[in-house]
Amino acid sequence: MAKMPEKLNNKAIGVLYGAMAFTIWGILPLYWKMLKDVPPDEILANRVLWSFVFVFALMFIFKQWNKFILILKNKKNIALIFLCSIMISINWFTYIWAVNNDHIVDTSLGYYINPLLAVFLGVSILKEKINKLQVIALIMASAGVVLITVQHGNVPWISLVLAISFAIYGLLKKMLKVDSLTGLALETAILTPAAFSFILFKQLNGTGAIGTVSILTSILLMGAGIVTATPLLLFAKGAKSVELSTIGFLQYISPTIGLVLGVFVFNETFTEIHLLSFGFIWAALIIYSFSHTRFKNRCYPANWKKYNKIIRKNLSFAGQLFTWVSSRQDTLHEVWCDLKSD
Repeated sequence: MAKMPEKLNNKAIGVLYGAMAFTIWGILPLYWKMLKDVPPDEILANRVLWSFVFVFALMFIFKQWNKFILILKNKKNIALIFLCSIMISINWFTYIWAVNNDHIVDTSLGYYINPLLAVFLGVSILKEKINKLQVIALIMASAGVVLITVQHGNVPWISLVLAISFAIYGLLKKMLKVDSLTGLALETAILTPAAFSFILFKQLNGTGAIGTVSILTSILLMGAGIVTATPLLLFAKGAKSVELSTIGFLQYISPTIGLVLGVFVFNETFTEIHLLSFGFIWAALIIYSFSHTRFKNRCYPANWKKYNKIIRKNLSFAGQLFTWVSSRQDTLHEVWCDLKSD
């Protein structure tokens, strides 16, 4: 009997680690906004360089060099690591550029789409099987993307680049089967020579940030490695002791925080079409998450009408709440501006 409380305690700690990881990812726009005076390409180069320094210091402390060397002995692994580094650099650059060019809402949409796109890649490439609910979720998410594309006359490229690059990155990581710390060490090791060369080139040409920006900005640039690696390590720790379905729910913390920051703090545009498009994707995520729960078999298909009503009521309430808060976003934006001026 003593083992059960211990198991529950480990699960609670795992949920805490996971929630902390996704919360940090959610508030990262605040960090990148403080580096707005630095060009996105230079932020990316510093993020890669200082992630490399921080992660390799951790590997030295925890004596994990054996894993690093073992993976490099396989040529297939090297190819996968190279592709991972390309995908994550595209993802990082797009995200940083989007945040500092007032497209936080688009980044939020991208990370809401990502889990569903990952399912699509799993089915089409890894030949994984999905159930009817997951098919419905994919169709609804696609409808949300098509809706915002048709209404605004252009493809939400920021959202799609973020979703596609991270979904492919996740697929490659699944094929590679390496822990987060070692994976990040390998990826940054490949990117660091190019990142360091770029920083050096800008410094020699007198256009680099180091020496021209404030001391705080320089510290924040170096801290980019810590804010990159820390949530990854927390996530890896949490994922060991909780179910995949729980992680599935937790991962929506990050884009939700991003959406709130974009609309209510940074006063980005969020129209009725955005709300409708997000509504399709939120509904898709609810259905997708529900498809992973143990209660699915009890209520589907016999009692599906009952649960369908519950989902629609929750979506309606969420929409009303979001609309109500939207009417007060100017006040929140003023509060944020006052805090920055202080």
